[in-house]
Amino acid sequence: MSRVCEITGKGMMVGNKVSHSNIKTKRRFYPNLQTKKFYIPEEDRWITLKVSADGIRHINKRGIVACLKDARARGYLAR
Repeated sequence: MSRVCEITGKGMMVGNKVSHSNIKTKRRFYPNLQTKKFYIPEEDRWITLKVSADGIRHINKRGIVACLKDARARGYLAR
């Protein structure tokens, strides 16, 4: 599995680690991903998603069904 949020599509970013002596080396910034189960009352079942903290906030605000519909339309969610 790749490190990508299934709701927002957030993935890894690349940047520089800067030392005290100002030496720059490449590093990766990973999203804050959590594996979380969500209940869908319309289908009476649980689904497990790998979502970022921002994705969890989206689901809490808009609802799981609306977020799944948008994620499928954008191609972030394969299921």
